[in-house]
This record gives sequence, structure tokens and C-alpha cells, in this order.
Amino acid sequence: MEITVVDHPLAASRLTLMRDERSDNTAFRAALADLGAMLIYEASRDLKTETFETKTPVATATGVRLEKPPIIVPIIRAGLGMIDPALSMIPDAQVGFIGMARDEKTHEPVPYLEALPDDLSGQPVFLVDPMLATGGSLIHAIELLEGRGADDITCVCMVSAQPGVDKLKQHGGSVRLITAVIDPGLNEDAYIVPGLGDAGDRLYGPRNIDL
Repeated sequence: MEITVVDHPLAASRLTLMRDERSDNTAFRAALADLGAMLIYEASRDLKTETFETKTPVATATGVRLEKPPIIVPIIRAGLGMIDPALSMIPDAQVGFIGMARDEKTHEPVPYLEALPDDLSGQPVFLVDPMLATGGSLIHAIELLEGRGADDITCVCMVSAQPGVDKLKQHGGSVRLITAVIDPGLNEDAYIVPGLGDAGDRLYGPRNIDL
């Protein structure tokens, strides 16, 4: 599995704002939007392109565009915060959805929504979720995508925990991971340490729905 940790001072500064417990919802969203765009930029580095002629005010130049824009698939709910930054970088991308909640007792993912094209073979997929903790939700989502033929999956996670990264490696396949940091571990509640808390709550406020 290919892992890219984006080592950039601007990425590190936005990650710091997201980690800071003093950052309110507004500050957290703004930092997430900036960091999300940076990670999508890096994730797009190897996308195939095609050239075409384009006219400038003075001559004809060779233009470049994506041969096949990726489909952006957020894991709801925290992943919703990464849609706008992704589309700001790739405005012609499609968007799919995978809904997954976390059972607070077992720490296992509980799927509740799947809105994806029937056939994803040959289609680049960016699976986006701010947090890679245990790896359970991400691997469940990857298996859903693979079940629809996806063979080009890039996971974009802002903060990853080493146990989740290890689990993703064990899954195998040609999945790539783009992340801003790999934190060492998880606490007894399966939250990333040092992490940044619950990304969904910090984006949208506490959940009011019991599983």
C-alpha cells in the first residue's frame, strides 16, 4: 500500500488549528477546508490528463485537463466537510455517499446509507474522511467500493492512527492513503491520540441521534 504523509508547513499549521481545543466550529471548519484542499491537491498528483488546444488573448497554447475526474465519496457525517474543498479543486468531479455511524459501545461501524454508481471499474475514487482511527469504517467503505468494481481507490484522511494504518495495510489491494499525520495510537474509547476529538462533533455539533 502506498502511503503519503503531506509534510508541508501550511498543512501543519491548519492541522494545528484543528487539533486546538480552543478552535470553535467556525475555526475548525475553515482549517478543515484549507487542509482538505491541500490533501486533495496531493491526491490528484497522479491522475491521468489529456491535452487540447486553447486560445489565449495572443496565441494558441496547449491546455491540460483531467482525462477522467475522480468521484468523491465522503463517509458521512464527518466526511461531508471535505466535499466543498474537494470540489473547489476538482469542480467537475462526481460525488457519491457512504453513511456510517459509530457504535459507541463496540466502536464498530454501523452502515445506514449507500449512494454510489453501480459500476466503478476504471473510475478513480477519492474516499474522504477526516479521521482514520481503528480503520473499521474505512475498510467497510473500501469493500463496498470494491464490490462495485472500484480498482483505483485513494483514501484521503487528515489524521490517521497507526493501528488504523496497519489494518489498512493488512487489507491489501492497490489502495493509496494520503494523510497529514500518523498519530501513534488510540485511547480506550477508540479515539485517536493526540488526535483532535470527534471531527463530526467539531464540524456540526454533538449528535442527537442514538444508535
